[in-house]
Amino acid sequence: MTVMETTSTSSTASATTSDSCAGPPLKPRRPDGQDRYTISEVVDLTGLTAHTLRWYERIGLMPHIDRSHTGQRRYRNRDLDWLDLVGKLRLTGMPVADMVRYAELVREGDHTYTERFDLLKSTRDDVLSRIAELQDTLNVLDRKINFYADAGRALASERAS
Repeated sequence: MTVMETTSTSSTASATTSDSCAGPPLKPRRPDGQDRYTISEVVDLTGLTAHTLRWYERIGLMPHIDRSHTGQRRYRNRDLDWLDLVGKLRLTGMPVADMVRYAELVREGDHTYTERFDLLKSTRDDVLSRIAELQDTLNVLDRKINFYADAGRALASERAS
């Protein structure tokens, strides 16, 4: 199974066998079969820079991108889905090297499911740990905010007396 196949947006793909790695698109996309995007259109759709897109391709984070007869990159909906997944992985704090490794594993095929599972599970565990840390931090901030709100009301009450 290739990166392209795991990010397929085909409506005929079985829900049990497809690897839907992206949420709903943020901007409207062209129908499959008519989904040829230039790099500038992908920049507009994703918010990534053209430099970043080229870099992703160069380091192996992106699959092979089709080219027009003039050599210009032509992205497809499945590439946009992959970029969405990469964006989510970036938000988790996953190192780029691990993202590239994940992309390599996807390209290697189904026999790498266990290694992909382990990589994503480890990342998920890291995210849960960070969420717990942030929740603790939020609790501290809430206590301080409540302290200052109460102190402010008490001070205002004293001045009014």
